[in-house]
Amino acid sequence: MEHVSTTTLITILIVMIIVSAYFSASETGMMTLNRYRLRHLAKQGNRAARRVEKLLKRPDRLISLVLIGNNLVNILASALATIVGIRLYGNAGVALATGILTFIVLVFAEVLPKTFAALYPERVAFPSSIMLLPLQKIMMPLVWLLNGITNILLRMFGIRSNVRPSDAVSKEELRTIVNESQSQISRRNQDMLISVLDLEKVNVDDIMVPRNEIVGIDINDDWKSILRQLTHSPHGRIVLYRDSLDDIIGMLRVREAYRLMIEKKEFNKENLIRAADEIYYIPESTHLSVQLLKFQRNKEKVGIVVDEYGDIKGLISVEDILEEIVGDFTTSMSPSLAEEVLPQSDGSVLVDGTANIRELNKAFNWNLPSDGPRTINGLLLEELEDIPLPDTRVTIGHYNIDILDVQDNMIRQVKVTTALAPHQ
Repeated sequence: MEHVSTTTLITILIVMIIVSAYFSASETGMMTLNRYRLRHLAKQGNRAARRVEKLLKRPDRLISLVLIGNNLVNILASALATIVGIRLYGNAGVALATGILTFIVLVFAEVLPKTFAALYPERVAFPSSIMLLPLQKIMMPLVWLLNGITNILLRMFGIRSNVRPSDAVSKEELRTIVNESQSQISRRNQDMLISVLDLEKVNVDDIMVPRNEIVGIDINDDWKSILRQLTHSPHGRIVLYRDSLDDIIGMLRVREAYRLMIEKKEFNKENLIRAADEIYYIPESTHLSVQLLKFQRNKEKVGIVVDEYGDIKGLISVEDILEEIVGDFTTSMSPSLAEEVLPQSDGSVLVDGTANIRELNKAFNWNLPSDGPRTINGLLLEELEDIPLPDTRVTIGHYNIDILDVQDNMIRQVKVTTALAPHQ
């Protein structure tokens, strides 16, 4: 290169550093792209996203292409810098050129472009794909050769080279994605999405209406009492039974009963029984996610929950499952959690004994045991194995629970204090 001027060599050297920076930025930008956003943009018809997605289908080929380009220009830049150094400073110029070039490459061809690409991957990856895609086709023989040698070496060490990383995410990873998307998704929608993921962790017996709270009509009651219950029912469906819930007749749709009142001259017990639908039974261990699909598949809205012996445990409806996702409906006749708790200024919380433990854990980020009894009253009775007196304190985990009121063999109100809260 004796006939090439020093100015030309320096110009070529600068171009090599720029090209090296391009390859470095392209590699970092491609590898740090949000794959889910990329897939979304590609489905929306974004051409740049489609080009990048095509390149990333074979990341091994893309990395080989970038490394080949990067190493070629870096080696060429090193040779040119050595020639320029010798021309300007003689033998001492070799060391000087090596030091200066190392600094320039690290700053301007590595750290700076890679940092920018990591911060703004789309602004780097999308434009760079315009050159990388045709360049990959041109250099495919060299890329293929390099990958072939690499794969042979990997097999020698017992490493499979045909393994492709999966883009699928687990439920816990999806939960993390939802929790970290606060700038894109409102808090309420985040809670709903998390609740959907939690459906598989909750059984129907965790949210069912317990047996003693099931609204039903005893068909053996006098006719006036039955009519009064029908006309004042807050529910769309009512259980019909004889004497007790152990002898259930069916599930009566109140709207159907009203239709019978209008259309039939003889509106009596026999017609009411005939209008009742067959009971839909649900095992108590069924997960909510499964039961929601079963309600849809069987075209049912309400079911009776039974244990392994066939005994009735409670009742669950589609609305109960939906409330687990979106929160309590305003039409719910049951008391809301806000009506059952009263936070105190000292950090403690007054809680009704009938409050649901799972709802308390969700609302206050507590960790009270929820795999047994459903209510605070049931939890304390199980813990004490006796009906306590007022002013009794029970410690469960990190929670001090002071029993304030006991009536009719039931704990009516307690005061819950966490270990982190001051207690007076």
